[in-house]
Amino acid sequence: MAPNPTSRQPRWYSIPVRVLLVTFIGTLISFAVSLLLAIVGTVIVARVRGVHPDMTVAYRQFAMPAAVGAGSIIFVVILVAEIRHDRQVKTLARIERMG
Repeated sequence: MAPNPTSRQPRWYSIPVRVLLVTFIGTLISFAVSLLLAIVGTVIVARVRGVHPDMTVAYRQFAMPAAVGAGSIIFVVILVAEIRHDRQVKTLARIERMG
C-alpha cells in the first residue's frame, strides 16, 4: 500500500489557534444562552413582584460569570483534547512508517 502523499503532519502551532477559536466560540454561545435565560428569569421575577425589570442584573450577575466559567472549562477541555489528538496522530504516523 503506497503512502498518501497529500496527508501531512499537523503542526504544533495549529493547536493554540484551534483551542482559542473553539474557546471563543463556545464562550460566546454560553454567554448568549445564559443571557437569554437570565433575561427571561429577570422578567418573570419582575412581573411576580410587580416592578420594572433591571436588565443590568441579568448581564452583570448571571450572564458574565456564567460565560467566564464556561469559557474556562471549555478552554481546559479543548486544550487536553487537542494535545491528546496531536500525540495520537504522531504515534499513528510513526507506526505507519515502521510498517
